[in-house]
Amino acid sequence: MNWDDTAPSTAEDAAGAPADRLVAADADGEDTAVEAALRPKDLEEFVGQERVREQLDLVLKAARARGATADHVLLSGAPGLGKTTLSMIIAAEMGAPIRITSGPAIQHAGDLAAILSSLQEGEVLFLDEIHRMSRPAEEMLYMAMEDFRVDVIVGKGPGATAIPLELPPFTLVGATTRAGLLPPPLRDRFGFTGHMEFYAPAELRRVIHRSAGLLDVAIETEGAAEIAGRSRGTPRIANRLLRRVRDYAQVKADGVITREVASQALGVYEVDARGLDRLDRAVLTALLKLFGGGPVGLSTLAVAVGEERETVEEVAEPFLVREGLLARTPRGRIATPAAWTHMGLVPPQQQAGGSVQQGLFGA
Repeated sequence: MNWDDTAPSTAEDAAGAPADRLVAADADGEDTAVEAALRPKDLEEFVGQERVREQLDLVLKAARARGATADHVLLSGAPGLGKTTLSMIIAAEMGAPIRITSGPAIQHAGDLAAILSSLQEGEVLFLDEIHRMSRPAEEMLYMAMEDFRVDVIVGKGPGATAIPLELPPFTLVGATTRAGLLPPPLRDRFGFTGHMEFYAPAELRRVIHRSAGLLDVAIETEGAAEIAGRSRGTPRIANRLLRRVRDYAQVKADGVITREVASQALGVYEVDARGLDRLDRAVLTALLKLFGGGPVGLSTLAVAVGEERETVEEVAEPFLVREGLLARTPRGRIATPAAWTHMGLVPPQQQAGGSVQQGLFGA
């Protein structure tokens, strides 16, 4: 229920919808509309991220009590943990509209100036992937955040003139998956910074039960646990898997999601018991079978699985490393003993009756 896919343009659009409307929308293939409707409307409904919720609640309540615009907020963490959802909740809690854009869409200072100059007083500006903004736009944002003013440059060369443009007070909510790429001057201008953590299985079960209720799907506790265990600690993935298991249950079973039904459905969609999907297993299979567990370079590994280097590095590797199945070393990527076990394979050294090579998997 807390994830970051395409978002509605206003806080009111995220207020939710009746279950029959959600089911009809999803039946027509409008998954994005369903995901938007499943978003929680306020901090009370938001599952998980207890520390961030508590801190953010104080920030917003204090701002409302003062009758002031809330401080700028920076949310960091992996994709799918709820950064977009929290930005919409901030707007709803402050009773303000929300404007949504992203760093890659702002490549010139003029792009940012056009957005800032059209903001209303108290409006929330959600800037996703803020670390990918261009440097000129980033420098303009410094002044806008601190002084609510931007200097618009008119003309070129020696005759260029800076025209100051006053901005109404607004709240910037920045989201990033790579906080380390943000320059210190930008980070320091945020009044509150929250880091989103991966979800525990119990939290994901709550997310799944709530979403199942909104989708009018019958689900048993063990069925929810099976989906949660394969959701990689991410609510967005949990909701996506729930919808696919729902499809399987309606076509192949009696519509009720049990542990057995969930397990069979996720097998059809190639999501194994640890949450590894087709790409994850392809990477491990290539690493183990073609390269004996490594070390092997990332580019070589990507070619072996028929994917772009960036896809392997940004999509598959983070989860494999977090699960302890793959390690990054100066010499290249290597498989851990857990990877051999999970894939049901035996290291070549053990097949030959020897010991695992020193330095490859550790002493």
